Amino acid sequence: MPEHPRPPAELTVLERLLDGAPPGVEIRCTDCAGEPVLPVYEIALGTSSPQAPAVGFFGGVHGLERIGAQVVIAWLQSLLARLSWDDTLHRQLECVRLVFMPLVNPGGTLRHTRANPAGVDLMRNSPVEAKDRVAPMVGGQRLSAGLPWYRGRAGATMEPESAALCAVVERELHPRPFSLAIDCHSGFGLHDRLWFPFAHTARPIGHLAELEALHAILESSHPNHPYVFEPQSRQYLAHGDLWDHLYLRASPRTVFLPLTLEMGSWLWVKKNPRQLFSRSGIFNPMLAHRHERVLRRHFPLLEFLVRAAIGSARWLPAEAQRGALRHRALERWYRPS
Repeated sequence: MPEHPRPPAELTVLERLLDGAPPGVEIRCTDCAGEPVLPVYEIALGTSSPQAPAVGFFGGVHGLERIGAQVVIAWLQSLLARLSWDDTLHRQLECVRLVFMPLVNPGGTLRHTRANPAGVDLMRNSPVEAKDRVAPMVGGQRLSAGLPWYRGRAGATMEPESAALCAVVERELHPRPFSLAIDCHSGFGLHDRLWFPFAHTARPIGHLAELEALHAILESSHPNHPYVFEPQSRQYLAHGDLWDHLYLRASPRTVFLPLTLEMGSWLWVKKNPRQLFSRSGIFNPMLAHRHERVLRRHFPLLEFLVRAAIGSARWLPAEAQRGALRHRALERWYRPS
């Protein structure tokens, strides 16, 4: 009988990490369709109090963008290792919940494809339709799974990987008064970017004042950070964005702020042009020293998000402040320069 292909290296590393996880770390698993059937893991640690803030860390939505999954796994590995000695971390976990889905699309990672094994681009798979004109193809298409950016059939249920991600967000993040999500990707531009919704329209998000306040504390506490912080709509519009879908489904009585870390892989190609001849090289750092640097580079951001969630009551704007913050954000991100 033919042997099944080996699971992707990221899944092997993650499972070894989870095998040695200390008590108190919650692990769930969903099997996703494909051949072979591969698991999608959800890991949680920290308080279970429904009133505590939460942060979700996601990676591997696109199978080609392996570095996103690797960054999330490296961050999880660091936290699990610190549980044995870091009293500060234990105090943090008493007042925040951390949720991880490091490898949302293991089948695509195994096949070195952006899409899942059914040929569906998970980040074009939600039912959200763009309000404004999108770029042909890249904004999502329903012509064929054999072409990039395929959304799936109109009216079909979401793919199991997309549904698993949405289930985690709706169970772990949406019910809480305040939550953040960070989804790690690569492949756009020369700079690392932090995108927030919307992708389906150029109009501003409802929590624009809160995002301006988050941006302000990032700028003041990390003045030399490398990120371009902006709405995704400044770069392109798309159908079916999962984070648009999840933001729109969140209760208006809560604050849910989903962010996408889009690592600028064009810089890696610029520094090592030979990567252009490798499909994986367009989306991931190939040289060992650069790969290690990228894994380290984003830890301060991930730690910042945890601290921002814990301290959210100190920086979230009061009602009287929201108008001024919204105006400042409109001037920064939505007015023509």
